[in-house]
Amino acid sequence: MMARATHPALGPEAHTGTSAGRWPVRPGGRWLVPFLVVLLLAQMAVAMVTTAVQQTPTIDEPVYVGTAAEYLSEHRVRHNPEHPPLGKLVVAAGVALADPHVDPSFTGGQSLLGQRLLYGSGNDPWRLMLWARLPVIALTLLFGLVVFAFARELAGAVAGLAALALYAFSPDVVAHGSLATLDVPAAGFLLTSAWLLWRARRRPRLFLPLAGAALGAALATRMSSLAAVPVLLALAGVSAWHASAGAADRRRALLRAVAGAGVVALVAVALVWATYLAVDPRLRWTPEQRVPVVRGLRGLLVRSLPFPEAYRDGMRVQFRLENQPWQGFLFGRVYTGSLWYYLPAALLVKTPLGLLALWAAGAVVVVALRRLRPAAPYLLAPAAVLLAAAMVGSRDLGTRYAVFLPMFLAVAAGCVVAARWRWAPVVTGALVLFVAVSSLRAYPFYLPYSNEAFGGPARTRLWLHDSNVDWGQDLGRLADRLRERYRGERVWLVYKGSGLPSFYGIDAADPREVPVRAVHGLLVVSDSSAAKATGRLARLIDSSRPVDDVGHSIRIYRR
Repeated sequence: MMARATHPALGPEAHTGTSAGRWPVRPGGRWLVPFLVVLLLAQMAVAMVTTAVQQTPTIDEPVYVGTAAEYLSEHRVRHNPEHPPLGKLVVAAGVALADPHVDPSFTGGQSLLGQRLLYGSGNDPWRLMLWARLPVIALTLLFGLVVFAFARELAGAVAGLAALALYAFSPDVVAHGSLATLDVPAAGFLLTSAWLLWRARRRPRLFLPLAGAALGAALATRMSSLAAVPVLLALAGVSAWHASAGAADRRRALLRAVAGAGVVALVAVALVWATYLAVDPRLRWTPEQRVPVVRGLRGLLVRSLPFPEAYRDGMRVQFRLENQPWQGFLFGRVYTGSLWYYLPAALLVKTPLGLLALWAAGAVVVVALRRLRPAAPYLLAPAAVLLAAAMVGSRDLGTRYAVFLPMFLAVAAGCVVAARWRWAPVVTGALVLFVAVSSLRAYPFYLPYSNEAFGGPARTRLWLHDSNVDWGQDLGRLADRLRERYRGERVWLVYKGSGLPSFYGIDAADPREVPVRAVHGLLVVSDSSAAKATGRLARLIDSSRPVDDVGHSIRIYRR
């Protein structure tokens, strides 16, 4: 009999039978799995590119795009220190191809930097934003390959395909992977680091440095990735220990574990420094905004970070942002501050029902099955720590703060096919199909997606706000709608976003600046503004009749 191929870190029982995704390979069948991988990624690419083409700049994008252009033209870090440079360097790859004109005389703050580049420097914002988004789209597709490879190594090709399908049809991943923002890149780098640490159980000399580079890439993209450092360094030690488990000297194995964690840490730190040096080899740092003084334990943490001063000042700015009284909206309730259960509740709304079921089943399977249990800490521990850190944050602004979950848990969910239950592959396939249908029905409105239990994208505004539904992405669609259906009518606009309405041909006034009785015609309000409306705006909405909806993020009323 021929011996079955096994993953060296799982043992000979890892791929037994069809339940683990090992199916007989027919003549020509070796091309089926690559074909399906390409097919899934191709549909994801089409969804993201067509979505990117149709959306105007969201609230955060102009800052990142403007800073990326500044990196290219001035070769220095000045604006947006609260986010390290790597994600913006990814965006800069597209900006460089767009070759925009940059106004060298601009001296304003970062909130106006991107607006000047997009609308005040003679550039075409549609073209520039598409080029800026394309590198993030490409990176999101590459992270899909990591999801597939991780799940395939754990439970076979069928598990890899199931995991990739769940990732490719995740509305949150598609929505934010098609934007020139930092959430998906940072989360994807963390997943890549965890996968490489898993592979380091067999070949630590190769994969520990690579895992450190992936961790450094995450740290050089978003500072929230710092929360994952302790658990990933611990996993580095576990992998190095496992690789030397056959050694007779336990002390030597322990030293190798410590050395493995040290290698990951050193490479990660080196990559952060390399990122800043790539922007400015002289490491000049003159902050555009006032950097707050941070004292106490937070101040000690900032001073102890082995990173450039610009990074540490960015951390100080982040702490200032955390101390601000942010306003939230959940299930119709407006509140100031944060709710610890906000993210779990928002994920319940924003995640396809089939995906929720498979996430839960996947977490159980990787813990319950002996052959998968070694991988459980690599999948569940980083996701749990990152979620806990995000839940105690002060900004209840969207599930994008937990976009790592559709990545890590997609891998775990794919492993459900390895369950010792004859119907596991069939049920998994049915749930994957349910997720795909739910996601495709939302096209191209992935940002305001909510699942069927909460009424779909058209009703997300009733439960959530900000980047969950209305992030300024539909200004262009609004301009088209006004031209097509309401040409020549008086327009009053309350828009939440970074776009410039007049550029898109929208001639509107702010209804909050005149008496209520003077507002006649069309009242157009972004859903996030409507959700938190008080005073005059609330009276205007209550006394108006809704007549239209644009992109499930902007409502048109008639007065």
